[in-house]
Amino acid sequence: MALDTLYQAETPEGIALALRPAGLVARAQAWAIDFGIRLGLFFVISLVAGIAGGLGAAFLLIAYFLLEWFYPVVFELGRGGATPGKQALGLQVVMDSGLPVTVAASVVRNLLRAADFLPFLYAAGAMALLLRHDFKRLGDLAAGTLVVYRETVRLHGALPEAPPVAPARLLSGAEQAAIVAWAGRGTRLTPERFEELAQLARPVAGLPAGARGADLTRRLLGVAHWVLGHREAQR
Repeated sequence: MALDTLYQAETPEGIALALRPAGLVARAQAWAIDFGIRLGLFFVISLVAGIAGGLGAAFLLIAYFLLEWFYPVVFELGRGGATPGKQALGLQVVMDSGLPVTVAASVVRNLLRAADFLPFLYAAGAMALLLRHDFKRLGDLAAGTLVVYRETVRLHGALPEAPPVAPARLLSGAEQAAIVAWAGRGTRLTPERFEELAQLARPVAGLPAGARGADLTRRLLGVAHWVLGHREAQR
């Protein structure tokens, strides 16, 4: 897995997730599978419509409309967040934050398939995918969505144990994410390097300038737990 193809998302809880966007080949294969399924469904529906006589044509038009525009929306809003074609390739649609796709976003990204199709055979969408490191087509750009491989990569492990401590001042979202990311690397860094990085966040810990490095590290770990909502020890 090439690290430079990872897309880093941040959840509302401040957890950093690495998502692997799906490229043109995988998405084209998924589209081909879905196209085959829709074609098969339309063939079966056309057989039924043929029995209906004069109403059959109207029935076919309605079926075509539903298959073309709502087939992907219905599946993307399901538990797997993917059409059968995407599920077969291990893909799913998510928001830029890594959260499940919303109804509005799914509708927007699929309505804009018409723009991605221009001038023919999804040429505009393919060009957009090839020019972006996150492989977004025009519909994804407008809806704020990503098509990623289902298996996510966590950049950071479990946090070392420490009693939760409130930060010395209000933290921005980026600061919270940075502290949690630092704490999550605690088991992979040497103690010296871990404490060295903790010095960068000394104002957040609220310790005096002469405090020992170990004290600062433990207090900052407590801030990381507090950011993640672990408040039991403060009661």
